[in-house]
Amino acid sequence: MKQIILILIIITCFSSCKSSKQDKSKRTTSSRIITKQLDVVNTKDEFKNIHSAETNILTRPENIINYAKQFEGVRYKWGGTTKSGMDCSGLIFESFRAYDILLPRISRDMAKRGKKIPLKAVNTGDLLFFKTGNRRNTINHVGLIIAIKNNNIQFIHATTSNGVITSWLNEDYWLKAFFEARHVL
Repeated sequence: MKQIILILIIITCFSSCKSSKQDKSKRTTSSRIITKQLDVVNTKDEFKNIHSAETNILTRPENIINYAKQFEGVRYKWGGTTKSGMDCSGLIFESFRAYDILLPRISRDMAKRGKKIPLKAVNTGDLLFFKTGNRRNTINHVGLIIAIKNNNIQFIHATTSNGVITSWLNEDYWLKAFFEARHVL
């Protein structure tokens, strides 16, 4: 009886070894295929392709607007560019940067980019610039147009008192502070 058990164990060991060799050769072949695929497809490019496939459904301005809207309700933080705190130019900078459009980080420098346009010609995705009564009388605030309804312009921006919010240009404060609109896309 002991001899039969010993023989069965030996047979099992040899058959296991044979199986391991087959598995190992199969794994090697599989690894080669995977390696070849990884060599051919750069991970960054693969991510960009997935990112592009998602973004092709919407227009570029719509994607930028949707990106900016994810920060709604985020508190104001001077120099902030994250969900833990955001300032007005940080919101615009990050929203455009997410779609490979690099703008300057400061609102007065952003106002030097793109083409100045009259309010009648603005579209979603355009930028509104404001002078909010600072001592130097320079542009110090920026907002992104997200909708135009009944000749009124809705924009998203970050305020010191309420953080990232949407406002309407026809509100007294914003209409008085408005300086210019620019098309950067």
